[in-house]
Amino acid sequence: MSRPPHQHKPPMLDGVSASCVALPHGPWPRLIDFLGERLPKVGMDEWQQRMAQNRVLDEQGVPQASDAPYRPGTRIYYYRELETEALIPFEEEVLYQDEHLLVADKPHFLPVTPSGRYVQQTLLVRLKRRTGLEHLSPIHRIDRETAGLVLFSLRPQDRGAYQALFREQVVDKDYEAIAPLRPDLPLPAVHRSRIEADEQFFRQREVPGAPNSETQIALLEARGTLARYRLRPRSGKTHQLRVHMDALGRPIVGDLFYPEVVHGPGPAQEDWSRPLQLLARGIRFSDPVTGALRQFESRRQLVWPADA
Repeated sequence: MSRPPHQHKPPMLDGVSASCVALPHGPWPRLIDFLGERLPKVGMDEWQQRMAQNRVLDEQGVPQASDAPYRPGTRIYYYRELETEALIPFEEEVLYQDEHLLVADKPHFLPVTPSGRYVQQTLLVRLKRRTGLEHLSPIHRIDRETAGLVLFSLRPQDRGAYQALFREQVVDKDYEAIAPLRPDLPLPAVHRSRIEADEQFFRQREVPGAPNSETQIALLEARGTLARYRLRPRSGKTHQLRVHMDALGRPIVGDLFYPEVVHGPGPAQEDWSRPLQLLARGIRFSDPVTGALRQFESRRQLVWPADA
């Protein structure tokens, strides 16, 4: 049996929408006992603090105290937050907004959505705070390390149609990258391969088998031993452009994962002066809601290394 719709979902708080947890039947005498067991990364002390701050609510929006009894078959809401979160000192830009779409120009280093050690310092939460649009939702994603265009839907009823564009690969996407110049490898070219998760969870790798990824690659400009490339991915596999460029002997300047891991995605000190030189430059598609031809271009520029 399906559950009834959310009748009293709490409002957005500081750009963060409330997360919902359904309470199953179980042995927990208090709500906090359930939360401490099922969401242990928060910790019991932190749950007590959130409850004291009225940040854990029931289905009617009533704050739940730390001694609140456990009531199976109901829902509770809470707001994701971090005790400490490093500031990312770069700003996004809103390039376009109407009643259906918002187009943002994301800086390097800024994650698109909350995960791990980032909540407030994410593109989605920053934009929700800025616009007050609680239903804002990304239509697609780009890596935290990549700069450039990210599209958001404003209305829940439009979201599926826009996401289908990317799922069905009917969006034209242009990226730019700075990487080593390889005169021995002719361009333009199309690179196809099978990409799967690597043993290191944050990396991907090419493996034998039927291709599941495709990228068109062209040379735009050469400076010394480096070049600026135009990359047109047809598919959208995780780290696809980074993996393909590395496989072709052209690892992207500033890449900390390919070909070798400089450091993983943990809380290592960021070097703000050495971003990944990969930019989501342009995007074109036929709008499934309005029927209009949509075309957007990033205002950001890649930075050539000083010795290029």
